[in-house]
Amino acid sequence: MIDSNEAVCEISVPPRFGVVTDLAPVRDRDHPVWLALSEDGTISRWDVAAGHHEIVGATTVSAESDREPWNGRRLRRRLHASHDGMFAAVVNDYGRFGEVVDLRTGEVTLALDNQGGHEETVPFSLEFAQSRGRCVVVHRTAWNRLDVSDAQTGVLLTDRLLPAHANADAVPEHHLDYFHGSLYVSPDGKRILDDGWMWHPVGIPAVWDLDQWIEGNVWESEDGPSRVDVCGREYYWDHAMTWIDSIRVAVEGLGDDDDVMRPGARIFDTSRTSQSGLWRMPTAVELLAFEGPTGRFFSDGTHLFSCGVTDLSIWDPAEGKLLGTVPGFSPTHYHPGARQFLRLADGVVRLWA
Repeated sequence: MIDSNEAVCEISVPPRFGVVTDLAPVRDRDHPVWLALSEDGTISRWDVAAGHHEIVGATTVSAESDREPWNGRRLRRRLHASHDGMFAAVVNDYGRFGEVVDLRTGEVTLALDNQGGHEETVPFSLEFAQSRGRCVVVHRTAWNRLDVSDAQTGVLLTDRLLPAHANADAVPEHHLDYFHGSLYVSPDGKRILDDGWMWHPVGIPAVWDLDQWIEGNVWESEDGPSRVDVCGREYYWDHAMTWIDSIRVAVEGLGDDDDVMRPGARIFDTSRTSQSGLWRMPTAVELLAFEGPTGRFFSDGTHLFSCGVTDLSIWDPAEGKLLGTVPGFSPTHYHPGARQFLRLADGVVRLWA
């Protein structure tokens, strides 16, 4: 069993932050630095363990307060950070708007608008990544379209138009019947995992190559040769998933339909496909399925961590064995560089590393 007896420490949120609504890890730092988003839109850099903090930016993204929750999903502000901490994005999950801020200058470099289209069913699709030494941002620009932009200049890097067709009723080449959801960049930074869904509805997580998309085929995210569907689950998306490493993906839920879903994890090899699952469609090869994991998923590249209602559980994703638990601690955030788990609630951070 993994030693999980390290104490969970409690740290008060600095009073000058006010109410903190979200945190995002800055990964490429020697110390476990976080960005913190306050209720008033202030963005701060915070070394939680050392106590150092400074204001580095602000956001004025529309609150979209007139929206009604869909299926329990309430609109919320979400904070994203680039790996080097130079850029932040603030978006409205289950909403339409957001923006990218250069934290060195305070300027908004990219105004974000996903154009709607059942946006209330998914978190705002956005992730930072690296391409040829520059910071890029992957973001939803329509219900069935993702784009990549330069984070510093806002320049679009994946410009494309659906080709015209002589028959107006025909489906254009590269048309994608897919509502993009939460995005996850693989640990090596080379692939994207998309937790989206297609009509009628079926949740179908998918992966594809980032470099090929930016540098080779602008249609890679629609129907490129590197795109692989992970699995299909009727009426089931916007649930826990994570990269284990740069090939394996862990997806929460055992079953192919929301009505029969059971708590657990399924592990897939996204470098291979087979004809299986829903409608016998080509999907990633399933390596293992095991009961137990529930709630949010995280990984340190070796283990799978699941966040239940009260406890953090540690699993071996190769064998499905429970390796340890941290009782009374269910984190909301994970810092992969520092391997630091964190829960923010009521002005207090609870920390386990």
